[in-house]
Amino acid sequence: MEQDKSTTTETEMGYLDHFAELRKRLIWTAVVFVIFFIVGFYFEKHIRAFLLDQIDLTLHLIAPEEILWIIITIAFIVALIATLPFLCVQIWLFIKPALTQKERKAALAYIPVIFILFLIGLGFGYYIFSSLILPFVLSLNGDMFDTIFTVERYFRFMFNVILPFAFFFEVPVITMFLTSLGIVTPAFLSKTRKYAYFILIIIGTMITPPDFILQIVVAIPLIILYEISITLSRIVYRKKEAKHREFMENGE
Repeated sequence: MEQDKSTTTETEMGYLDHFAELRKRLIWTAVVFVIFFIVGFYFEKHIRAFLLDQIDLTLHLIAPEEILWIIITIAFIVALIATLPFLCVQIWLFIKPALTQKERKAALAYIPVIFILFLIGLGFGYYIFSSLILPFVLSLNGDMFDTIFTVERYFRFMFNVILPFAFFFEVPVITMFLTSLGIVTPAFLSKTRKYAYFILIIIGTMITPPDFILQIVVAIPLIILYEISITLSRIVYRKKEAKHREFMENGE
């Protein structure tokens, strides 16, 4: 009986140690986020000027809090992008003791890929916004009315388009990681393909104006990303199965 109590106490202490370590790593991540938020706040004017140089529009400020919202949002996005690699490293360090040597190296290799894909997603989202969505929205007017864009509405519209793409571009690498952990399989991803397509088309309608062709055009890259995820999942799954067979043969 005393041994059971001792075991329970040790288990609780182990959980408390893990929570304490997780808390410490989250605090450090928050500190880094605040630092990069300040950096983003400092460079916000340059970023805003770059974004505005890419358009031939005159934006209007109708409320003083709009410019404050833009500054905070841009600084937040800069901090989010810059903190992402640090957050991934902290997660890796937290789960590192539970991984084998090969799993540690494989998981560590995902970190730069996650960061690069996030940047590519942002760039692709901005290209879709500036080359397809914005021209289409402007063409709806047909020179019938004077088009007035407020600062907040324009930037909110732009961020609502480009940020989802940044996160969608993480799907392939997340799928690979989950496959390596055995949480998902290529068969499961293939089986749920039609449901995934339906969800991706809905997402495309949410981030684009109400035009069927434009919504399909936006949904196509998302569907391609899903198919890439299935292909990468198959590659990881086959390698995992091959290693398992090799281990079983050597074990025998």
